[in-house]
Amino acid sequence: MNALEGSDAVPAISFRRLSKTYGEGSNRFQALSDVDLDIQQGEFVAIMGPSGSGKSTAMNIMGCLDTLTSGSYRFWGTPVETLNQDQCAMLRRSYIGFVFQGFNLLRRTSAQENVELPLVYRGLRPAARAQQARAALAEVGLAGWEHHTSAELSGGQQQRVAIARAIVTEPRVLLADEPTGNLDSQRGQEIMQLLVRLNESRGITVVMVTHEPDMAAFAHRILRFVDGRLVSDTRNEALQDQPQTAGAHG
Repeated sequence: MNALEGSDAVPAISFRRLSKTYGEGSNRFQALSDVDLDIQQGEFVAIMGPSGSGKSTAMNIMGCLDTLTSGSYRFWGTPVETLNQDQCAMLRRSYIGFVFQGFNLLRRTSAQENVELPLVYRGLRPAARAQQARAALAEVGLAGWEHHTSAELSGGQQQRVAIARAIVTEPRVLLADEPTGNLDSQRGQEIMQLLVRLNESRGITVVMVTHEPDMAAFAHRILRFVDGRLVSDTRNEALQDQPQTAGAHG
């Protein structure tokens, strides 16, 4: 899959009656049930809900890390449920960036080498990888820190490296799972401001799972899940009068 079928006119992410079930019989668990949602290109959306509500399952399906049981999922108009395993892997590598609570960095590897990893899978030459990684690190405020290992960086700096790794491939969508969960409040605010800047300057669609209302307040919309169902979809009134980034990135 070299290019997406969809155009700039379609939602970035669209669920229709999407359900996900794990197990069978007495072990059957309904993680998601008949979820309908659209996330537009260029939006910043927060997903909230208690543990077991289905929010992480929804994000995993968005990122092609898990598959749906029924319904449909379209990414930029492409029906993801029709893709094979290799095509899903290509979609992840080409169009989606991931940021996790635990950073997921190689501790004895330099910041630059961590950021280069997705480019290794793309087959880029070392010089091109290094150039793009340095540019991504500079964009997240870590110019001059390229050769420090993650063990030598603070938690906030490690998350910046993780964000640089996520954006170095110029994804259309950035999926962030509790990106401030391991940070103090000040570092968390700084990471959220960075995500907002990337959303506005690059036009990256950002979808973030969070338990923290003060972090969700940075988003254009807040989706709330309970018991596998989307129970509310509210626009952030504090951002209503501010211009939102429109159009696709790519």
